[in-house]
Amino acid sequence: MIQSEAIQAEALELLEWPRLGEQVAGFAGTTAGRALAAGLPLAPDLAMSSRLLAETTELLALDGLTEGGLSFQGVADLSRTLPLCAKGGIASADDLLAVATTLAAARRLRRQIDDPQLRPVTTALVEQLRTLPELEQRLRFCIEEGGRVADRASPALAELRRQLAAARADRRDRLNGLLRRFAPLLQDAVIAERNGRPVLAVKAGAASQVPGLVHDSSASGSTVFIEPQAVLPLGNRIRQLEGEEREAELAVLQELSGLVGEEADTLEQLQRILTALDYGVARARYGAWLGAVRPELEAEPTAPLLLEELRHPLLLWQHRHQGGQPVVPVSVRVGPELRVVAITGPNTGGKTVTLKSVGLAALMARAGLFLPCSGTPRLPWCSQVLADIGDEQSLQQNLSTFSGHIRRIARILAALPLGGVDPRGASLVLLDEVGAGTDPAEGTALAIALLRQLAERARLTIATTHFGELKALKYADPRFENASVAFDVDTLSPTYHLQWGIPGRSNALAIAARLGLESGVLERAQELLAPRGEGEVNHVIAGLENQRQRQQEAAEEAAALLARTELLHEELLQRWQQQKEQSAELQEQRRQQLERSIRDGQQEVRRIIRRLRQGRAVDTTALGETARRAGQRLKSLEQEHRPTPERREHRGWRPAVGDRVRVLSLGKAGEVLALSPDGRELSVRCGVMRLNLELAAIEGLNGEKPAPPEPAKAQVQIRSRRNPASRGPQVRTERNTVDVRGMRVHEAEAAVEEQLRAANGPLWVIHGIGTGKLKRGLREWLATVPYVERVSDAEQGDGGPGCSVIWPK
Repeated sequence: MIQSEAIQAEALELLEWPRLGEQVAGFAGTTAGRALAAGLPLAPDLAMSSRLLAETTELLALDGLTEGGLSFQGVADLSRTLPLCAKGGIASADDLLAVATTLAAARRLRRQIDDPQLRPVTTALVEQLRTLPELEQRLRFCIEEGGRVADRASPALAELRRQLAAARADRRDRLNGLLRRFAPLLQDAVIAERNGRPVLAVKAGAASQVPGLVHDSSASGSTVFIEPQAVLPLGNRIRQLEGEEREAELAVLQELSGLVGEEADTLEQLQRILTALDYGVARARYGAWLGAVRPELEAEPTAPLLLEELRHPLLLWQHRHQGGQPVVPVSVRVGPELRVVAITGPNTGGKTVTLKSVGLAALMARAGLFLPCSGTPRLPWCSQVLADIGDEQSLQQNLSTFSGHIRRIARILAALPLGGVDPRGASLVLLDEVGAGTDPAEGTALAIALLRQLAERARLTIATTHFGELKALKYADPRFENASVAFDVDTLSPTYHLQWGIPGRSNALAIAARLGLESGVLERAQELLAPRGEGEVNHVIAGLENQRQRQQEAAEEAAALLARTELLHEELLQRWQQQKEQSAELQEQRRQQLERSIRDGQQEVRRIIRRLRQGRAVDTTALGETARRAGQRLKSLEQEHRPTPERREHRGWRPAVGDRVRVLSLGKAGEVLALSPDGRELSVRCGVMRLNLELAAIEGLNGEKPAPPEPAKAQVQIRSRRNPASRGPQVRTERNTVDVRGMRVHEAEAAVEEQLRAANGPLWVIHGIGTGKLKRGLREWLATVPYVERVSDAEQGDGGPGCSVIWPK
């Protein structure tokens, strides 16, 4: 167990975990929080990691919603004060005041966080806080801002300070009198201080003329500092009172320290909770700064590992703070069946960065940190992350690079379970340049044997290598996969992109050719490679890389074409919508023009009729003929321009008697008892209630929306059989319009009935929209009137829903 912990601690150092902790600590707000964040403790199990991730999520949201973010101002480090008080010691006034400010800050934070619905995890954490308001009140009562014990803390202390102030004032008055009295004998007309006592700067030759106690003399000897005899008793009295004041203050501090010591356990728990909250906020702010996302941890050790566009967090920090190169993301997709991934490619291509990025991702998820990825990262919870990265050469231990690697790999194997499945969680092994540092043939054999052994005992092993034989393991064992880092031969520089499924090439000959090595040497090297088949392998790899590049270009072209298609589709929809709106606007303009023409014609007819009635016309026959023609013209205009109702085919579900439906307003199911003749209303029994509902107020149990019924043909036939000559005008006029707005229902009924009995055609009733009570009351009454055929809403130009048209039989 000790060796396992040692090799895991060594892996943390190799992955620069402490450096990551320092970065997270920079986002903490308290000393204790920074210390905890700098250590970046790893959760012991999956449940703890999940809780830490939930804390990070909740605190990130709350920190963003709170103006200025969550503040830990006032929270102090009580790690030294609490043990001192618990043991009976006396804390300073500043330390005791820090306890009071910490209690106040804890109460404020608990009030901000407490919300079981939105923040269940952190709410459960702050529910354990006891903020001790009585202790805080006592501390603030006795200690003033700045750490001074208040006069009100003790009657004895208040009396001593009163006496002390009076004595000091008396001494000051006497000294001012002596200054005036001995002014000719003084070197300077100020009251100086020596050894905590007031003195006068007397000339050396006149020292004998000023009785008192000599405390000091100047460097030149020309000035003697004398405390006058007249104020010596007062000075002694003041010293005595100051001593008594200190004892009284100490008594107050001892009392307060005892109160803090009695609550030491509670305050220690409060300190732990506040530190955990500060650490959680630091994790949240660090994740927001990285642009990171929350990972999903799986309990199954063989769960897949999916990290899309993972970026190394330390390189991100370096790029943003030091202006380094942009970080190239890598994507890691490991299925449940994979156990070993061999990454090949040239040096400085990003292989080691990929190892460290994956290792840090597993550790960050375990510690409750978000990952700098895209999408939703998924990975198994890793109980162990073991690494062999870098040069282990040691002159003191007489170890070569190869020997150092072997010793570390031996410790890694000893830390892995023999059965292959660790009940604590998955194991991640990271090996850099496996088998390097010795004879290539032996190193290759050792690397193959080691990787096969790790495939049996670790969840995932990621190894970087230059050995070509390791590239072939994928084709003999499905647990192995190849990956490579791309290299631009034209610019002799790596691209840092990770390619899956394709082994990498060393590109040594291409680099040598670009650097000007003689062609004869290169040709000879190529001939030496051919017998071993390495030339053919590199040729195949180059072909695979070209094919991947072509596929990538084709995919990009397809994506661009799809984007253009979507833009075109959106543009067509917009144009169709604009055309539809323009057509509707044109129809509205024509309708309004028609209404204006009809109104003009109606006014002309009224004027003619008025002239006929008044008897002013010379030729009544001509005027009558004119009125008749105007009426016929109005009717023809109405017939020509009457809007034809849209014919819509309603196809869909329609309820029947006995069907089970859902009442939308109640959210409950009911049974259809009856349907109205026109199919627009139905009676539904819902539990003990019987409801009369419109068709739009229900839906099927599977969410089907009811289709409106077809218009009744019988009504159309009845209307077609009417004799138009027996009816009044089919357009709204002042005579066939009644305004009932502001009336009660019974008043409106009387007014409408009076007009309706004398109506010779449709009657327009203006009732307004309002709450709808007046309209509903009139409609219910009209349904019982035997000489009313039907009632409908008026056209939009005549009032729409705010006006009803009554068609008498």
